[in-house]
Amino acid sequence: MEKNKTLELIRDISNAPGVSGFEDEVLAVIRRYGAGLGQWSEDSLRNLYLRRAGSQDGSPMVMLDAHSDEIGFMVKAIRPNGMLTFIPLGGWVASAVSAHRVLVRNNRGAWLPGIIATKPPHFMSEAERKQPPEIADMVIDLGASSDAEVREDFHISVGAPVVPDVSFECLDDGDRGIMIGKALDNRLGCAAVVAALSALDGAPLGVNVTAAFAAQEEVGRRGATVTARTVQPDVAIVFEGAPADDTAVEAYAVQAALRKGPTLRHFDTGMITSPRFQSFALDVAREKNIPVQESVRSSGSTNSGAIHLSGKGVPTIVIAAPVRYVHTHYGMAAYSDFAHCVELACQILRRLDGNVIAGF
Repeated sequence: MEKNKTLELIRDISNAPGVSGFEDEVLAVIRRYGAGLGQWSEDSLRNLYLRRAGSQDGSPMVMLDAHSDEIGFMVKAIRPNGMLTFIPLGGWVASAVSAHRVLVRNNRGAWLPGIIATKPPHFMSEAERKQPPEIADMVIDLGASSDAEVREDFHISVGAPVVPDVSFECLDDGDRGIMIGKALDNRLGCAAVVAALSALDGAPLGVNVTAAFAAQEEVGRRGATVTARTVQPDVAIVFEGAPADDTAVEAYAVQAALRKGPTLRHFDTGMITSPRFQSFALDVAREKNIPVQESVRSSGSTNSGAIHLSGKGVPTIVIAAPVRYVHTHYGMAAYSDFAHCVELACQILRRLDGNVIAGF
């Protein structure tokens, strides 16, 4: 897949609205760009599966995982004055929520713009000004003046999903290739899976491959619990958009910097990475001169936490593109890191077979 086409994929999949439990529009984009790469199926949780064309009976199964959902919100109640109260879906920090545009889906499938608002500072007491904001005190303002207007004219009801109103852009198409958009955690992972399968289309492999685009990761790895049972992989590669730390920690501690290559995670709160599979992946990166970073995380987790504990245990690695400012309205990532995620995954898949996997 050429770079311009890949950037279109990343743009379309980033812009697609799909909070946890409402991933349908994201899956439509994935299906469109992955057309012809294999056999598609879905389950009732809205997990999407793509079994690579040319699968052979008896070969080990590799699962390529990426979660399709993004963090967002859900309408909790409608106030008499037309303001919407809401709850977070996924891990938001309250200070990053207010004064941003959002889109609210109405009962007819249309996405309507609104603004997340708090009490105006002109009407705050001095004590209120000094208090940190709480999501419970925020509302979404659609420009309505009554609850009847919201329900009858806007056709919005309790339970409506809400996403950040952000449009993807690539700041340049040169070496920097800085991309800004919403949901880069983990739409970059979804795009990487499609790009890897496209790059390997028709190539002979010693393994079968099934891509699983899992729902509801941001609310507790729920989709991956099901996908792992369904695919029953022998090994798994989890693609992620990992929190970049190059603006947050001292230089010696940086493990996920932009333009330094994908980061391969040894540890997080959900998994101790298979050391043999991890070493294999790092050896492949060195052999092919693919830049990589290594990370040990004391917080956070990925779908690997559910996948590696499925069946009789599944050797699993995480290949992640660093993304600055994840779990906010805007993420920032480098195209080169994304491209190296795809390249590394392809090189690993070309080398896997039953004998190699038996050594993990």
